Amino acid sequence: MLKHGTLKLNCVGGNPISTIRGLSAQASGTGPIVEPALPQQQPLPQPQPQPQPDSKPPLEIPVPKRNLTSSDVQADDVLFKDIGNKGVITLNRPKVLNALNLSMVEKIYPVLKKWETSKKLVIVEGAGEKAFCAGGDVKSLVNALRESENSTLGETFFKNEYTLNHLIGTYKIPYVAAIDGITMGGGVGLSVHGKYRIATERTLFAMPETAIGLFPDVGGSYFLPRLQGKLGLYLGLTGDRLKGIDVFLAGIATHFVPSAKLSDLKQDLLTIEQPDVKEVLNKYQPERLNQEFSLAPYMSKIDKCFSVSSIEELIQRLKEDNSEWAEKTLNMLSKASPTSLKVTMRAIQSGSTLNLADCLKMEYRLACAAMSKTSDFCEGVRALLIDKDQKPNWKPNSLTDVTDDYVSEKFRKFPEEKELKL
Repeated sequence: MLKHGTLKLNCVGGNPISTIRGLSAQASGTGPIVEPALPQQQPLPQPQPQPQPDSKPPLEIPVPKRNLTSSDVQADDVLFKDIGNKGVITLNRPKVLNALNLSMVEKIYPVLKKWETSKKLVIVEGAGEKAFCAGGDVKSLVNALRESENSTLGETFFKNEYTLNHLIGTYKIPYVAAIDGITMGGGVGLSVHGKYRIATERTLFAMPETAIGLFPDVGGSYFLPRLQGKLGLYLGLTGDRLKGIDVFLAGIATHFVPSAKLSDLKQDLLTIEQPDVKEVLNKYQPERLNQEFSLAPYMSKIDKCFSVSSIEELIQRLKEDNSEWAEKTLNMLSKASPTSLKVTMRAIQSGSTLNLADCLKMEYRLACAAMSKTSDFCEGVRALLIDKDQKPNWKPNSLTDVTDDYVSEKFRKFPEEKELKL
């Protein structure tokens, strides 16, 4: 259970993890890669059986309703506050839950680079009370593909986003992300790789990409396999959601602070001349977090069923388990693209032995492979976010038809000049 306010779930420590969907390759020459030092794995406690978790399908990823145009490139979609030797970045698109677009990524990167050598601390937050950042602007990417088969916007967005994720994951000064509200996809990339991630009771985390024919990117192949046991593979394949303190207990957030205290916490960080960030965050975290991780009763099942080498074997183990939890898990998997499931499993398995930079390079190849009018990504976004008929026509539409060779082709390295440069 909890000890001194912390459940040891092999949290991805107070250390940078992985990415969102990346900035331009201009990030080369940023110095040596500093890989996060991950903590030693700790066994989960064996809890008493609890009620079944809420295994709802993944939420939609809110995105703008049109293609990126010059009118979208607004000066106020991101706000930057220069406060002495500290800086604050506010994602400022609350009407679309601070969905991340290319304009925002291209503004954030150069400011973070500048502040890395001129500031002592950076805070990143989202405007409004509903979301930190609910995802990337995938709708505009797919609209460009459907209308003109133009993959340039998508390739540029992913390249720039992943480069930004890498900068966050190797940032040399304290990076504090207040993940208050919905935090999915690209929002996870903007936060999970930073040294400090603050969850509140309003935080809602998910990596729901398999439901739109993509894969958990923005460094998902790096941070997901480093969560406790097979929890990361479970979250990546199913898109299941974690709420509130569960985001901290799972190790995705480094701290849990009630939302009502965020303003005072921020004030302390910005006004104390040389703040000990960890000490300030600990001050606002409740001393006793008397709550059990909602998936703890099922971790033994997750570890058993997801310790497999293929999606087919996973499906078989879930069917053999035949519990209510297994049925709900099978239902979530049934909504995902068969190709996405196999690509995601291979990416997470491969990422477990790669550094952050190599994970992002691998993900860039996979993202570019999805930039096709006939891809499951294009079809998934159409079905869930554009036409909203909820009836994607996956191709191939069965796991059997997604061959190993078909999956391997998506991981194939590019010529050196096209590879993501970090």
